[in-house]
Amino acid sequence: MLHAIIMAGGAGTRFWPASRTLMPKQLLTLSGERSMIQGTIDRLDGLVPADNMLIVTNHRLVDGIAQQLPELPESGILGEPCKRDTAPCIGLAALQVCRNDPEGIMAVMPSDHVIQATDKFQAAIQQAAALVEESPERIVTFGIRPTYPAEIFGYIERGDELTTSGDAAAAFQVAQFREKPDAATAQQYLDSGNFYWNAGIFVWKASKILRELQERQSEMFAHLQAIEDAAGTDGYDEVLRERFAAIKGVSIDYAVMEHATDVVVIEAPFDWDDVGNWPSLARLLGTDDNGNTIDAKHLGIDTSGCIIRGDDEHLIATLGIEDCIVVHTPDATLVADRKNEESIRQLVKMIEENDWQQYL
Repeated sequence: MLHAIIMAGGAGTRFWPASRTLMPKQLLTLSGERSMIQGTIDRLDGLVPADNMLIVTNHRLVDGIAQQLPELPESGILGEPCKRDTAPCIGLAALQVCRNDPEGIMAVMPSDHVIQATDKFQAAIQQAAALVEESPERIVTFGIRPTYPAEIFGYIERGDELTTSGDAAAAFQVAQFREKPDAATAQQYLDSGNFYWNAGIFVWKASKILRELQERQSEMFAHLQAIEDAAGTDGYDEVLRERFAAIKGVSIDYAVMEHATDVVVIEAPFDWDDVGNWPSLARLLGTDDNGNTIDAKHLGIDTSGCIIRGDDEHLIATLGIEDCIVVHTPDATLVADRKNEESIRQLVKMIEENDWQQYL
């Protein structure tokens, strides 16, 4: 059976002050009427039954996610006691899948991306699952054709093309995974036409990824197996806390993907956006005649190129500003140069250093 694993442990720091410890990016509604994690679950409707969905998240977010997704069973949300990156998260989920379905196929995806054309997304996941069924040792990932020389994404270099039938998306053997490049290298990747952005979506047999982790991350796997062995016992929570905290965090890319041999990349037939920062709202919501993206009650004079977000009750008025980010929340307001939005992470660290927990 096909199982969906949704990784939802991120902090979404670059979306401060809207994104907070108990209401991070994946729980926010940035476009439409549904939060990002609700949108992720919506895309799986009709493809994966609710009983086969598992959200892995920070333990502090379990209640908030459960409130947003009442259709999921209690066992469908797994809380990590601490942050240890994506490889332990995926390993923990794979063990749970194998416990119930030893031959299960996992579709692993982030909870905070925007993907348009649900029918194309579901068809691509089904295509990936078929490729795994055809060769159970195979790992399938998805690549996004780059539209500009991005330095913020990892890249996938494609190799030989696989034979596909009908209207299936193009698929290729992966030649190599590449780290986030500098500007010149990113331009070379774009010009070559042989590189994709790494979307961070994977399809594989649960048993396959566990063998990879056991071989390449033996210490991590031992801790994960001890947690799995305690499942259903009175001491499970304690074992989970102690053993998971003992794991050295590492991403699935470093742990497995860069070393695996039979990896296929499908050129994503759907529109994809990782929505990584406030300027992303311009792509989601569009702009007005002055280049502004407005998601607030706003009046502006000589205002251009700005991202402005608030609520329906608080008026945001702007005079003579351009290329700014203005985000108002009930207890904090951000005003930033649009070109300097990366410093929001530094700002959050300063708030932590001041021990102003009420703003986090």
